[in-house]
Formats: sequence, structure tokens, C-alpha cells
Amino acid sequence: MRDVTGRLMLLDTASLYFRAYFGVPDSVRAPDGSPVNAVRGLLDFIDRLVKDHRPDHLVACMDADWRPQWRVDLIPSYKAHRVAEERAQGPDEEEVPDTLSPQVPVIEAVLDAVGIARVGVAGYEADDVIGTFTARAVGPVDIVTGDRDLYQLVDDARGVRVLYPLKGVGTLQITDEATLREKYGVDGKGYADLALLRGDPSDGLPGVPGVGEKTAAKLLDRFGDLAGILAAVDDRQAGLTPTQRGRLDAARPYLAVAPKVVRVADDVPLPDVDTALPRAPRDPAGLESLAARWGLGGSLQRLLTTLSA
Repeated sequence: MRDVTGRLMLLDTASLYFRAYFGVPDSVRAPDGSPVNAVRGLLDFIDRLVKDHRPDHLVACMDADWRPQWRVDLIPSYKAHRVAEERAQGPDEEEVPDTLSPQVPVIEAVLDAVGIARVGVAGYEADDVIGTFTARAVGPVDIVTGDRDLYQLVDDARGVRVLYPLKGVGTLQITDEATLREKYGVDGKGYADLALLRGDPSDGLPGVPGVGEKTAAKLLDRFGDLAGILAAVDDRQAGLTPTQRGRLDAARPYLAVAPKVVRVADDVPLPDVDTALPRAPRDPAGLESLAARWGLGGSLQRLLTTLSA
């Protein structure tokens, strides 16, 4: 990874193109009739993000492995309900809408031709790539994602915030530590513990039975972190109710492995990539061909105009 100075924007790309796919009508099609709603929607998202937030660096972070085996080995239910097909070699196939899957290679080709850095690392999710870029960044970081798991990276002291789309990307929740404390009662570092205690059905994380979000927040406020909560389980004077103590004690096997699954990695071997915001297309001829083939029209032109400004 090259030195990154200035504001770095990290895109949770799959999260954004899923939102584009469901937010833009599938009547948006290429000249041959192929749907390109996710492609054009993502380009419009990026255009708006660059206009509104003016990053110096931009990285489209990808899921090279959306369900890493090392996480599944620890919690077998991790994202299990989203598996469309198990594979003996390589990542399992994720359940994705039929008309979205063919658009993903187009998105990748267009980003490459524009010159926007695109990074995925074998064995890791986009979240882990984002976590590692964030850990290594010198300047402020804007993480754009519809996945609340990345709230754990919010850090006011380092200028790390999450831009969470509420409606498209025109309406974003700027998530800092004050936002997290108001909504969840924790800061960025505490969010991962909150998430693993609460559980998350969308990711196949069981959580601690009987411990919801409010109870988890109260436990963290009282005992500091997961280690403090587990110490309280062993301390009869700590003030846990018998029911809470019993539930947490029974969940020890899960709580022993959940932190590694829930917390994003910060040590991914990132490639040497130029993250600087491109001012002109890296491959003008290739981009022109892609624009004609897929009918990218105004969406691509608006982005190129914004990048050149």
C-alpha cells in the first residue's frame, strides 16, 4: 500500500451496488436489453459522493471472499443462509439476484477503465480490506457502507467516520462517536462487542440468547467491554442477575470465538495500488467501448466531469 495522505474514501462496493440495483428501475438497460441499473446506479452514487465530500483518495473495496472459511470454521452458521451453492474449491457462491450477477464484471471493468482503485484480497471480505486501509491511513477516512458492522471503525480522534446511506447516497447519516453513543450507547470500539452480544440474523450470528441490543449496551456501559462482562460472570459480587449470569456463562463457547468473526481484520496483505482520485480515465479507449456496449450515457459522463473538476 502506497502512502495515503489527505482524505481517504473507502467504498463497501457490494453494499452500494446492491442498493443501486434495488433503487434504480431494471428498465435501465443497455442497447442489447441487458439490465445495467446497478452499473449506472453505482456510477451515480460515486459521482455524488465525490461531489459532496471531495476525497483525495478513493478505493472501491471488494469481497474477494464474501464468506471466508476461517470465519466459518469458528461459527459454522456465519452467512450460511446466503449460500446459493457450496464449492469444494474457492468461496461458496452467494445468493445474488439473477440480473445483478452479470452486472458485477461490468462494474469492475468500468471502475478499472476510469482508474478508480479496486481492491479485493483472497480470503478476506471487503470489510477486512476497509479495516486495513483504515488502520494504515494517516489522514481522515470516510467509509461509505450500508453495513452497520463497520461502525466499529468509527474513531473521532483519527477522523474516521462512516457515511451510511439512508436514501440513495443523497441522504447520508454521518456516523461519528456522538451518533453511536446516542443510538447504541457505545463508541466505535464498543460496537463490535455490542454486535456479537446482540447477534445478527442477517450474518448468521446467534448472539447470546436473551441479550438484546439494550441489554448489551447496559452491560457494556457497566463493565466496559466483553472481557469485563465475562469477569463479572465469575464474580458473584458483580451485580449480574442470576438469569444474566446463566445466559452469559452458557454462551462462553460462542463468546470465545465471536470476537474474531465479528471484528474486521486490520492486517490484510494489501497490494501496491495507486489510490489517488483519478482526474482522467486510465483507459480512455476501453472506457469508450464499455460506455457504448453498455449504454452508460449520462451516468458515466457526469462522473468523468466531476473527477476532472
